[in-house]
Amino acid sequence: MIGMFGVFLSTQIQTTVLGLQVYELARRTSSVSDAAWQVGLVGLAEAIPFLSLTLFGGWASDRWDRRILSIVGLLGLSSGALWLVLVNLEEPTSTLPFLAIQALAGAARALFRPAAAALGTELVPRELYTNAATWRTNLFQIATVSGPAVGTLLYAEVGAIWTYTVMTAGFMLGLSGLVVIRSTRRPTPNVAPILSSLREGIGFVFTNQILLGALSLDLFAVLFGGATALLPAFALDVLGAGPEAVGWLRSAPAVGALAMGLWLARKGPFRRTGITLFGCVAAFGVTWIAFALSPYLWLSLALLAAGGALDSVSMVLRATLVQVHTPPELMGRVLAVNSFFIGSSNELGAFESGVAARLLGLVPSVLVGGCLTVATVGITAALTPRLRKLDRLQG
Repeated sequence: MIGMFGVFLSTQIQTTVLGLQVYELARRTSSVSDAAWQVGLVGLAEAIPFLSLTLFGGWASDRWDRRILSIVGLLGLSSGALWLVLVNLEEPTSTLPFLAIQALAGAARALFRPAAAALGTELVPRELYTNAATWRTNLFQIATVSGPAVGTLLYAEVGAIWTYTVMTAGFMLGLSGLVVIRSTRRPTPNVAPILSSLREGIGFVFTNQILLGALSLDLFAVLFGGATALLPAFALDVLGAGPEAVGWLRSAPAVGALAMGLWLARKGPFRRTGITLFGCVAAFGVTWIAFALSPYLWLSLALLAAGGALDSVSMVLRATLVQVHTPPELMGRVLAVNSFFIGSSNELGAFESGVAARLLGLVPSVLVGGCLTVATVGITAALTPRLRKLDRLQG
C-alpha cells in the first residue's frame, strides 16, 4: 500500500505537470483550441503503446511472477521520470520529447497495471475484496488529491526539474515497496499459446453480461464525460485563474472521491448494486455538463468534487465485480481487459477531448461529452438487464 501510494502520487504529478507544461509551451504560438489539441496528443501518445501491450501484460501476469513483472513496469516509469528531468535541464522548445516520454509510460503501465492489480488479490482473503478495493481506491484518491496540488505548487515555486525529481523519488518508493513484500500465491502456469490464452480471458469478459456491462459503462462514460485533459485550458483561459488553479481543479474530483470512499468503507455491503451503478454514472455526466457552463472557479471545483464522489462509487463497484466474478487463474488476463477498458477511457478520452475542443470549441466539446455520457447509461442499462437487476455484490 505504501509503495502503491508512491506510484499513484508520482503518476498524478506527471499527468498534471506534463499536461500543463505542454499546454503552456503550445499556447506560446497557438490558439486555445490548438493548444488543447496538443494536450490531447499527449493522451494519444500514451494510449497507443498501452492499448497495444496491455493484453500481453495480463497474459504475462497469469504466467509469471506478478511481483517481478510489477517491478519491471515500474523501472520503465522511473526511466521516463528521469528523462523528464534531463529534458528540462535546458528550456524545452518542442512538445515531441514529452510525447515520447508518455509513450514510454504507456508501455510500462501496460505491464505494471494488470500485474500489480492481480498481485493485490493475492494479499487479502476473498471475503475482504470489497473492503480492500475501497481502501485501495481511497489510497488512490488521496494521491489524486495531493499529487496535482503538490506538482503544480512545486512547478510554480521551484521549476520543472525539481518537480520531476520528486516524482522520480515517488516511483522509487513504489519499487521499494514491491521489493520487500512477498506474495502468498503464484499464478498457475499457463501452457496455452499466447493467442488462445488471451482469447480465453477476453472471451470470459464478453460472455459475462455483468462484467461486460460494468466495463463498457466505465469506458464510454469517461471517454465522453471526462475532460480532465482540458483542465489547464479551463483554468487559464475560461476561468481566468493561474497555474496553481490547474492543481486545484485536478485535485477536486479526488477530494469528493476520497470523502465518498471513506463513507463507503464504513457503509458495508451494497444493495441494489446495478441501479446504484447506473445512477451514479448518469449523475457523473450531468456534473460535467454543469462544469462546462460554470463561470466561477469555486462552482467548478464543487462540481468536479461531486463528480469525483459519484465516480468513486462506480470505481469500487467495478473493482469488486471484477474480483468476485473472475476465477483466480484468469485474474491477470481479465484485469488486463479491465485495464484496456480503463486505458481506453482515460488515455483515448484525453485525445478525444483535444479533438472535440479543436472541432467544436472548448466549452461545447465538454457539453456534448456530458450529454453522450447520460445517453450511454440509458443504452447500457437497456442492453444489460442482469447488471441492471443486480442486487448484492457478493452472494
